[in-house]
Amino acid sequence: MTTQEPSSMSPLKATVNCDMGEGFSLYTISDDEALMKTIHLANVACGFHASDFSVMDKTVRLAKEHSVLVGAHPSLPDRQGFGRREMKMKLEELISCFVYQVGALCGFLQRYGLVLNHIKPHGAIYGQTARSDELARAAVSVCKIFSTEDHQIAFVGLAGTAHQTAAEDLGVRFIPEWFADLDYSQSGELIITQIHAPVKHDTICDRVERLLKYHEVSTNANTVIPLGRNINEVTICCHSDTPGAVENARLVKSLVDESNRLAGYFV
Repeated sequence: MTTQEPSSMSPLKATVNCDMGEGFSLYTISDDEALMKTIHLANVACGFHASDFSVMDKTVRLAKEHSVLVGAHPSLPDRQGFGRREMKMKLEELISCFVYQVGALCGFLQRYGLVLNHIKPHGAIYGQTARSDELARAAVSVCKIFSTEDHQIAFVGLAGTAHQTAAEDLGVRFIPEWFADLDYSQSGELIITQIHAPVKHDTICDRVERLLKYHEVSTNANTVIPLGRNINEVTICCHSDTPGAVENARLVKSLVDESNRLAGYFV
């Protein structure tokens, strides 16, 4: 880590998000009920890497009970690999793949009187779309399909990547995301693992405080890099399948709440 502290700037307005509803049938992967109490945004699995109609229904209902905004978390069709293996897809295929999944979630949102807040790709396709302008535009374009004149769907993605460029080019609201429980390479690339390792709470605190106060991302090379350009808000992801997920989310939520309070932000 750099030893010299940078000059302070206005803290980032922040929220906490989590990938939810990633069980299937009788199988569960996380304590969604406890996690839902610690977040602002829920990214709900739509059936291609995890979830089914019963899990999706329960997850949306929990989100409503806890006043959590719901986003779609579409994946490549890879349930066996939990959506964390890369796959080649034509642009039209990817659009149709996402529309299929987001449409399914919207049915449950309508059942409970909720609206779709955002779309955040899952796993491998999250990384692929961050690196490819064409794939990013295809993914972001799905937000426009489900938007109306009265309600615009946001896109959650990595700042300073094809995610942000595509959203800006297509006129879609962009919500920059940062991950509390994953590492970043020295070049700033998110390291997406198939199985997430536990993260020490001291490490999470250091990472979150640096991000919110200085707009900087800690890397696995003990260096820091800027979060990105034109960024004044961030949503922090705590994965539901990381060991200690509930405790991690509670910790991040407490840090975010305190930062927002001191800066006078209302979330």
